[in-house]
Amino acid sequence: MIVISPAKRLSNKACDIILNATTPAFDEEANLLAKQLEKLNVSDLANLMGVSDSIAELNVERFKSWGNIKKEEKRAIFQFEGDVFKHLDARNLDNDDIAYMNQRLRILSGIYGLLRPSDEMNPYRLEMGTKHNFGNSKNLYDFWGDKIANQIKLETKGSILFNLASEEYFSSIKKYTEPLKVIDFKFLTVSGGKERVIGVIAKRARGEMARFLIENRIENTKGIENFSSMGFKFKDFENNTFTFITS
Repeated sequence: MIVISPAKRLSNKACDIILNATTPAFDEEANLLAKQLEKLNVSDLANLMGVSDSIAELNVERFKSWGNIKKEEKRAIFQFEGDVFKHLDARNLDNDDIAYMNQRLRILSGIYGLLRPSDEMNPYRLEMGTKHNFGNSKNLYDFWGDKIANQIKLETKGSILFNLASEEYFSSIKKYTEPLKVIDFKFLTVSGGKERVIGVIAKRARGEMARFLIENRIENTKGIENFSSMGFKFKDFENNTFTFITS
């Protein structure tokens, strides 16, 4: 199984790829969270999320219209538009890759917990690290507990979990992953004579790696060292972490 983070930017553009829409595993929980969030006004939401009033206003309307928003595209994988998703480029995968992706890729989500690519998703913005009381929970990590990780274990075929998510999102499942073997990835860039992680480049590389794992049907650690997108070259594999480097 491959896990990635969601994106803030969303698209409503319809995709004609055949992929039957499905219902998220935690649809009820998402509806519950949306009901709590719809009580917040623009100022409350702007302060909670640390966003502009215009973005807060958009999301106030999203939560108030939850489940009733008319949109061209409903499936999660074709709505997210961030760097990871642009480089995964699901809209240009062939039908066999799309089917495999739907089995093997999961998107961690603050409001949905876990999304399959085919899951019907209401447009939203809610970071996993949001600090707010949700019912009796002090934050989303507390709200979700071990639910997301247990669902991943239920759906995972095999024992390996490829982590291509950010620390913010992977933290929602990190302490509950056993007995799965977690494989991490690090993408370094040589800049000013030093090797370091550059956020935007690493995000793009995570999308490219997700695509590589899907297209090559990789389900263990064999063959990952052959990844070479964006000029990256394999550096080492230590402590269950693949490190790649580019200049």
